[in-house]
Amino acid sequence: MNENFLGGRVVVKVGDITQEKTDAIVNAANSTLLGGGGVDGAIHRAGGGRILEECRIIRAEKYPQGLPTGEAVITSGGNLAAKFVIHTVGPIYGMNGGGDAHLLAECYKNCLRIASENKLPTISFPSISTGAFGYPKHEAAAVAARAVESFLANNETLEKICLVFFSAAAAQKFIKHQKFS
Repeated sequence: MNENFLGGRVVVKVGDITQEKTDAIVNAANSTLLGGGGVDGAIHRAGGGRILEECRIIRAEKYPQGLPTGEAVITSGGNLAAKFVIHTVGPIYGMNGGGDAHLLAECYKNCLRIASENKLPTISFPSISTGAFGYPKHEAAAVAARAVESFLANNETLEKICLVFFSAAAAQKFIKHQKFS
């Protein structure tokens, strides 16, 4: 299943984010950047120790208290097909004083900014914050779509953004609730 939006620059698909062959994949990380469950754990396992080593350096040199929610950083892709991993920390739903949507949008925008700054034309995203962090999938779909479209309106570097869902049901829910123009 593939569904295209914004003239084919955005592709919604079902798959395994760790198998994506885009220039970068996004890790829905926790603030420690040291691996965890879900997408985070899968990326660290598939990518190998190099990603963890680079994350430890980032923690030591730039974010000793952990990566703040909404921010993003880049590491190599280690053993992954993708050359790079862009790590971002999504909001835990309901824990941000009404700022959940803003923080989730910042995750997408900051990842896209890093991809653009590094001249990476293709990037794949998981559904940030909709797993263990409890963000309702229908709300996240609208936020993600608006953030991606807003960024692409002023950027020509990014050629293809893949929104990768682990199940067809999750991809269908996104398609139903997305807000692309």
